[in-house]
Amino acid sequence: METWVRFSAQSQAKERLFRAAQYACALAGDTLRRNGASAGVVASVRQLEAHLSLGRKLLRLGSSAEALEAAKRAIHLSDMVLRFCVTLSHLNRAMYFACDNVLWAGKTGLVPSVDQEKWSQRSFRYYLFALVVNLSRDAYEIRILMEHEASGRRTKGNENGRQLRADNGLQQLGLRLQVQLRLLIRVLRNNPPLLLDVVKNICDLFIPLDKLGLYKTNPGFVGLCGLTSSILSILTILHPWLKLKP
Repeated sequence: METWVRFSAQSQAKERLFRAAQYACALAGDTLRRNGASAGVVASVRQLEAHLSLGRKLLRLGSSAEALEAAKRAIHLSDMVLRFCVTLSHLNRAMYFACDNVLWAGKTGLVPSVDQEKWSQRSFRYYLFALVVNLSRDAYEIRILMEHEASGRRTKGNENGRQLRADNGLQQLGLRLQVQLRLLIRVLRNNPPLLLDVVKNICDLFIPLDKLGLYKTNPGFVGLCGLTSSILSILTILHPWLKLKP
């Protein structure tokens, strides 16, 4: 298993590059179609997108082992909420990769009897579960940091004091929302890894929502979201301090 983990780690950067290229093709193909490009050109771009997708699946072979190892490490986190969210996220990623491996075997013809539509839907469901858990973890991190920030500023007698001087309940609510919004902006601005993780997870969320038919958009929008999250992932590989830990 350790051998597979090392192999997956080495191929992660390549997979991110393939992913960025794949979703760039999806965005370009939809843009060309909307602008009246010939059917041949659009078909060529979509074929390239399909080849890149298949190449990504090859690079992800064995990634389930890496996700399971990460889940085993997450079990020992001291924070109970983080332990639950991070472990569950890795377990869902492991199942997503396993389904993706089966799908790859079907697409390449190694196992022609594979029901590709069924396994594709399964993989996207696990992908969606993992993203929902990731966003829950982000929300928890944000809440903790906002509480720390608010408690620090409260001792200095800041905006929170002005809430008490509001004339009515509606004005109090408006001031309270302003305070919370400023706290949120300050927390995200001072924590680039958390900000990048939130943006990346939100962008990724639209992909399984579209594929599962839960929130249909269009190939161009999905391509834009996938390209954006891929670029952010590449940034975390190039600059490890930008990756949210644990």
